[in-house]
Amino acid sequence: MSAVAEARGLTRHYSVRRGLFAPPAVLKAVDGVSFTIEPGRTLAVVGESGCGKSTLARLVTLIEPPTAGELRLIGRDAVKRAPADRTPLRRAVQIVFQNPYGSLNPRKKIGAILDEPLVINTRLKKPERAEQVREMMAKVGLRPEHYHRYPHMFSGGQRQRIAIARALMLRPKLVVADEPVSALDVSIQAQVLNLLRDLQVEFELSYLFISHDLGVVHHVSDDVMVMYLGRPVEQGPKDSIFRKPLHPYTRALLASTPSVEKKRERMVLTGELPSPLNPPAGCAFHTRCPFARERCHAERPALRKLGDRDVACHFAEEFG
Repeated sequence: MSAVAEARGLTRHYSVRRGLFAPPAVLKAVDGVSFTIEPGRTLAVVGESGCGKSTLARLVTLIEPPTAGELRLIGRDAVKRAPADRTPLRRAVQIVFQNPYGSLNPRKKIGAILDEPLVINTRLKKPERAEQVREMMAKVGLRPEHYHRYPHMFSGGQRQRIAIARALMLRPKLVVADEPVSALDVSIQAQVLNLLRDLQVEFELSYLFISHDLGVVHHVSDDVMVMYLGRPVEQGPKDSIFRKPLHPYTRALLASTPSVEKKRERMVLTGELPSPLNPPAGCAFHTRCPFARERCHAERPALRKLGDRDVACHFAEEFG
C-alpha cells in the first residue's frame, strides 16, 4: 500500500517588510522538510514555538502552497496540480485545530457545523446527511440532544470532540492534528488522545500530530520528527528517539520532560531561540548547544542516516 503523504524538500518562505526603504527579508518558516506517512501510522512533529510546525500543517492541508519542494497525498502530486484538481486531495486531508473555542462557528448549531462538509462535498439528501452526522456524533462520544445546541454550551473537551467529528465527516485518509489537546485540562487531554487512537483504528487513519509536549507525543506517535528553525534535526522511530536521542536539541527537549519511567541526564538550554529572519551561520543550534565546536559555527550539518534514523549533527555519533 502506498504512502498517505510524502514530502521531499518541502519549503515555505515568506517575504517580510523591514521598513520603508529597507529591502524585504526572507523568513524561512519551513526549509527543506522530508517525510513519509504510511497508512495507519502517526508522525509526530515536535519543537519549540516558532520552529515551523504549524506552517508545515498548513502546507500539508493545502491551505498554503509551498515555495519549493514536492508533496504527494494519497499517491497524487499536490503541488503541480491545478487548484480545481486539488479538491479530492482536500477531502482526503483534514485538520483539527488547536483552539476548540475559536475553530467552531458560534452562530451555528452543532448539527449544521457537522453537516456543512457534506453539503459542500457530496450530493446526499438532507435526511441522509443528518443520519451521518448523528452517527459521527455517537462515535466521538456526543449525545443525540447535542445536535441542536450551540458551541458555547459545551466544555472545551466536548468542543474538541466536535472538531474531530467535523474533520472525519468526509472520511479522510490523513488528519493533521495541530496541538489538538494543548488548550485542554490534563484529565481531558487523556480522553481526547484515547479517542483519537480509537478512531485511528476504526477508520484506518494516518495522523500528522503536531505538539510541543513530548509526553503526549510518546503516547500517540509511531515516528517522530524534531524541528528547529524550520529544519528537521532528528527523525525516526519513536522508541529509538526516546530511548537514545542523538541530537543535542532532542536530548534537551527530553531532559525537560518529566518522566516517572526513567531519570534523564539534566541538560539546560541557554539563550533564546534565534530569529528566523536572521538565523545563525553554520548549525542553527550552535548558539545554544553546550557541545558546539568550531565546525558547528561554520558548516551547517546535513540530515544524514545514522542507524534507524536521520540526524543533522556533525558529532551525533560522539554525543549519542
